Amino acid sequence: MRRYACLALTLSLGCLALSAAAFNSGSPTTSLPTAVEHSATLLQEIPGVVSWKALAQVEPVNRGGKMVPEFSREILGLDKQVVRVQGFMMPLEMTDQQKHFLISAVPPSCPFCAPAGPESIVEVICDKPIKYGITPMVIAGKLNVLRDDQSGLLYRMVDAELVPVSGK
Repeated sequence: MRRYACLALTLSLGCLALSAAAFNSGSPTTSLPTAVEHSATLLQEIPGVVSWKALAQVEPVNRGGKMVPEFSREILGLDKQVVRVQGFMMPLEMTDQQKHFLISAVPPSCPFCAPAGPESIVEVICDKPIKYGITPMVIAGKLNVLRDDQSGLLYRMVDAELVPVSGK
């Protein structure tokens, strides 16, 4: 009896492995797109709005045994400047009006999207609250490039406000 159980288990596992191989045989060998790459399919480019592709121009480097972000010259040129960023609101408070939230390259409700990394998120602090929404929005404010933030964030926008976009 034990022999038949082992044989049945072996056959079952073999069939499972074959079906898994057949399922994956047509799969592409490339990895999933990053949040920045996927955002390009979700958000139309708007003149005067900093793209997520631009904000992704940062690399972690080891300095003195500590990993720190190294930003491109383009990004460093945006530090302390008033800029516009388009993305999806990720609320940090349990209200429909948000004064402190994150704006992300991908929607937080997308079950098929890879989670956004720190290059795909901007912390936003507003003087006046902005109504929560699930559609893309454009936010303007002073961008701070964070070189050593304890929370791991790379960007913070202060004195931010919602920008009306024509065609919406």
